[in-house]
Formats: sequence, C-alpha cells, structure tokens
Amino acid sequence: MPQTTTPPTTGRLRAAWTLVLLTTLCAELTFTAVAVPFVWFLLPLLLVMYGAGVLLVRELFTRSRGGGWLSLVLLALAYQLAEDGIGLQALTSPRIYGAAEWGWRALGINWTYWESQIGVHVVLSVLIPVMLTNLLFPAHRGRPYLRTGGLIGAGALAALGVLGLRVVISATEDPGYLAPWGWTTVFVVAMAVLIVVAMRLPASREVAPRMSSAPKPAVVGVVPGCATIVFLALLLPPGLGPNSLLGGVVPLPVLLIAAALVGIASGWSVLRWSGAGDWTDRHRVWLAGGILVGHTAFMIPASPTAAITGIIIIALEVALLIALARRVDTRHATS
Repeated sequence: MPQTTTPPTTGRLRAAWTLVLLTTLCAELTFTAVAVPFVWFLLPLLLVMYGAGVLLVRELFTRSRGGGWLSLVLLALAYQLAEDGIGLQALTSPRIYGAAEWGWRALGINWTYWESQIGVHVVLSVLIPVMLTNLLFPAHRGRPYLRTGGLIGAGALAALGVLGLRVVISATEDPGYLAPWGWTTVFVVAMAVLIVVAMRLPASREVAPRMSSAPKPAVVGVVPGCATIVFLALLLPPGLGPNSLLGGVVPLPVLLIAAALVGIASGWSVLRWSGAGDWTDRHRVWLAGGILVGHTAFMIPASPTAAITGIIIIALEVALLIALARRVDTRHATS
C-alpha cells in the first residue's frame, strides 16, 4: 500500500532503472530470447515498451488510494491490453506468431493467446519485477520513484513503446494488418475503466483467509513454478513451436478453463500464504525464483540451442536469486 511518511531522498532513480531492467529481463529476455536470440537486438525497443510501461503502472499504483495488489493487477491488465491489443494487435490478428494455428478464435479474438498473455504480463511483466525491486530497495517500497515530470515522461515513453510495437513488430510479423476499430475501441474503453477502478479502490481488505503458518520457502517456490509450466503448457505450444501439446486431444475452450483454474488456484494459494505471520522476504525470493525458472524452462523444448541457452539462463537466475536471498538475510540480521 502507498505510504505517507516522508520518503527517502536517495535511490529513487536507481530503483526506477532497476525496475525497467528487471521487467524487460523477466518478461522477454528469459523467455522468448531463449528460443529466438534475435530478440536481444530489440533490447532498446523492449526497454521502452516493457520498462516505461511497467514503470508507469507502478507509479500510478503508488498514487492510488491504497487498493493493494488488486489495484496493481488491474493496472497490469490495462498495460496488457495496450501492448497486445493496440500495439502488437496480436489479440485480433489471424496471422501473427502463427497463434491462430493453436489458439481458439471466436468473435475475431484469439482467446487462447489472450489468456496466456494475461498470465505472462500480469505476473512476469508486472508483479514479479515490482516485488523484486521492492526487495532490492525496501526503503522505497510503496513510494513513488518519480516526481510529476518523470511520471509524464514515463507515460510519453510508454506511448512511444506501444507505437514502436505497431511500427516495428506488428508491421513485420503481420504486414498490412489493422485491428478492427470496434475491438480497438473496446480495448481503449476497457483500459480506461481498469485504470479508473484501480486508482479509486479503497484500502485493501483481505480477499483470502490467512494461514496460521506459511509453507517452507522451497514449497513456495516449487508449487507456483510447476503451476507456471502447467499454465503455459495448457495454452501455448512447448517452446512456442508449431503444435500445441493437447490442442488435438482436448477442445481448446476446455484448455482455457483448465489454465484459468490453475492460475486462480496458484494465485489464491499465494494470497493465503502471504497473509501468514511468518511470511518473509525469503519466501518472496523463492516465489519469484520458482515462477521465473518455470517460465524459462517452458522454452527449453524449442531446440537444442534453446535447451542450452535455457539451462544457462536458469543457472544465472538461480545464482542471482541466491545472492538476493543472502542480501535479504543479512539485512534482517542487522536490522
């Protein structure tokens, strides 16, 4: 929740830049870049698209009425619509990424792709990077990183990032395609509603019954990590290949429902765990680690090169998270 005490004067911009970098790494460079190394050449665009967009989301969140993580989730949903619906036009395109071959399309929307990106971008683009940045810069947790001028600049860069998606990626992956104006209008209106509701939510209340004791940190890492792999496998072809794992066996709408149940159950469990009195920053590190490793592991089947790259990236993720866990433990030991 946003805090009201006098904020510290140092470290704000370092925290902001850290969030920009973590967002790009978590969302794309530890996922798509495993199978498509060319994505690294798009790093400047990705930093603007992901970094500025999520920084704007995080700054709006800190200026909300205190709706807690629900406000952040609603703002993340608006961000996902801006990226996939308006920038990439991937929610309506019948050709981009070959998603129509393995996704369920109805009413001009690829619902399979949409649900997968809700999970990926809400969790991997927003929630996990924000949580990691909070762990790295605890003094600024819940406080704005940017002043008014910086907020306006982040908003302008986020809009530029959406335009860049349209001009660079959408125009390359699906040349000449223009999303129907009807759906574009729906996306814009939905974004406005989500932002208004997120900013006006009252102080958060408990939405899940608390547990008396949180599971061990390893459990907090392994269970959501496995859920991440299952969620993705129900919706996307392993390694983003041409064929869905269960698409030819189970009706696609059923897979959407199953994936939603996995995501909801995992999120509900985390909410219950995090309300326990013994929930610590070490639990948060394991939670982020499990989800990130699961996210990267899903891409390993793409090719032998992806397998090698994925294993290296997972090793780096684990090493960096171990270092973060030690930093957190040291901080608590000296506080």
